[in-house]
Amino acid sequence: MGKSCMIIAVDAMGGDNAPVEIVKGALDAAREDGIPVILVGDEKRLAAELGKHRFPESLVSIRHASEVVEMAESPSTVLRRKPDSSLVVSACLVKNREAQAMVSAGNTGAAMAVATLKFGRIKGIVRPAIASMMPTIHGKAVLLDAGANVDCSVENLLQFAMMGDQYAEHVLGVPNPRVGLLSIGEEPTKGDELTKATNAALQQVTDINFIGNVEGKELFRGEVDVVVCDGFAGNLVLKISEGVAELMVSMLKSGIKKNPATMLGGLLVKPAFQALKNKLDYAEYGGAPLLGLDGVCIISHGRSNARAIQNAIRAAAKAVEGDVVGCITKAAESVKLPVGETASSTRP
Repeated sequence: MGKSCMIIAVDAMGGDNAPVEIVKGALDAAREDGIPVILVGDEKRLAAELGKHRFPESLVSIRHASEVVEMAESPSTVLRRKPDSSLVVSACLVKNREAQAMVSAGNTGAAMAVATLKFGRIKGIVRPAIASMMPTIHGKAVLLDAGANVDCSVENLLQFAMMGDQYAEHVLGVPNPRVGLLSIGEEPTKGDELTKATNAALQQVTDINFIGNVEGKELFRGEVDVVVCDGFAGNLVLKISEGVAELMVSMLKSGIKKNPATMLGGLLVKPAFQALKNKLDYAEYGGAPLLGLDGVCIISHGRSNARAIQNAIRAAAKAVEGDVVGCITKAAESVKLPVGETASSTRP
């Protein structure tokens, strides 16, 4: 599907910097990438923001939504209490095929709950998973689950592996992706009971290029394309990585400013420093797809700026172009995942 044949619904009221940065990012996606967008939110506020910019009017429209889901709001009450929120209306646009994907930088839990209820799960998928992009030496890797499911079974992790494999191949363009299971050691006997049982089950799946257990450090070395774990471990990896990235950039800046010699050296390595900063910046990756649903939903960081939103819209467009929903649907039907007593085992 070409970009001219798709429309991305953007929750323009979700996130710490809404609607200003959300609108800017959406307009950049329309202007620079030719991606049609529907800005969902308060019509008057959005019209006022649009009035500050030049943009291709044929690619940008507004859909009014009278309510806003707050960041601290309970996900379970959103559909009942705020059916006309920008988040719910965005999901309805996708459900009704008026848009092919949605992007939200708002309440993550609410976005997951609304998208799951409105889109429904792909047949055979027990739980959807958040697939976060992690920077590596050679590019990036897919980490899932990054926070949707704290407690998981072997069956859940097997399905995460399958979905990550499909996303890496058909959306990121990685041939025969290397899939690893996050653990405390490379040996199949390392890890808790859930990890050991999942490793044994993945060894039996011939449709997935399973390379075994991987430690956290191997993720960043580029030795794996897809890393599978439960949402508790995945979210810890994600948040710690963000903190380390911010620390590295801060320490480099501080070190460079200490004396004239390092300042001069800093000028010489400025292009390399900027490239490193960009690679470590969450805005570079835009957002994380919620895989396993019968629709495309990209969840962005709550602090997203215009660049992050533009990249999130790009990620949504790539997911639609790569037909990630169709690919996962076919894989769920054809990939033979081991089932049995261990498939229901969960971490105690």
